[in-house]
Amino acid sequence: MLKLAIDFGTSMTKIYEIGSGIVLAEATCVNVQKDTGEIRAFGNEAKKLLGKTAESTTVNFPVFEGDIVNERQAGALLEYFLRKVTKRSSIEAIFCVPCGINTASREKYYRVAKTAGISRIGFVETPYLAALGEDVPLSESNPVFAIDFGAGKTSMAAFSLDGIIAGLSMNVGGNNMDIHVIDHIAETFNLKIGSLTSEKLKNTVGSLIAGDSQSMIINGRDIVSGKPRSVSVSSEDISFPVRIYVDKIIEYAGLLLQKLPAEVSAAMCKNGVYLSGGVCMLAGFEEYIAEKLQMETHLPENPQMAVILGGGRAVGNSAILRRIQMI
Repeated sequence: MLKLAIDFGTSMTKIYEIGSGIVLAEATCVNVQKDTGEIRAFGNEAKKLLGKTAESTTVNFPVFEGDIVNERQAGALLEYFLRKVTKRSSIEAIFCVPCGINTASREKYYRVAKTAGISRIGFVETPYLAALGEDVPLSESNPVFAIDFGAGKTSMAAFSLDGIIAGLSMNVGGNNMDIHVIDHIAETFNLKIGSLTSEKLKNTVGSLIAGDSQSMIINGRDIVSGKPRSVSVSSEDISFPVRIYVDKIIEYAGLLLQKLPAEVSAAMCKNGVYLSGGVCMLAGFEEYIAEKLQMETHLPENPQMAVILGGGRAVGNSAILRRIQMI
């Protein structure tokens, strides 16, 4: 039986295959014919059409804020991804899911996985996998604190192999930052930009370094005249929407840490916090978190892939998987 780890995320889907590593990383979206519901494009091909489709079609994201919102489209998309990576009919998979995911949401993932042809299905919460993806040794006696900054949801938890001591998920993610950047550019420059431009702007000049002078030229539509226009946008220009998002996560992380038992807090001070997710690639991110939380931070070489790498390690280690898999 083929063993996979699947991170079926709001923005991107990643699949890890035992023996091969990460075999897929594509956008979690579809291009749909409005009148018939027919899916015309999947994954990265669908995302290329974002903001460019005719009135008769639309680009949909079947996973929103960590929850499956369209099971038919999600099932078709996952089946498409699986066909790209394997021809086997017998598949066992664990899904990376937000911390504290409820039963109803898990049942949606289960139905979608069955529709896509997966035989055996399990679930593991992302903080565990983020830590495993950074090669953190898990034990009963050494608690770990991890935060995964996802596109649609942020999960954080203090945990050991005995279970989660305290954890939560927030419906706040990198996509919220993109939306705030769009609004901020409209208010500041009277320029309307799309989500792809906002994402590129964030990834290119988004920064948590005070006075950062990076800049880039973006194209959009003038809100007053309706004509195409270009402007130069600096890191400082978008620092407000970037910091609002990060500061909100830090606020909740601080509240969670305050609820920990004294011995666990002592371990957190010693071990620090393990960070993962694409947002972690913002300039100055690690240093900003360390300063705000007054904790040592640990950032993997590729934070966007930490969770799926952890999923692969969990699938490949039955002893650990039995301890961290949701029942």
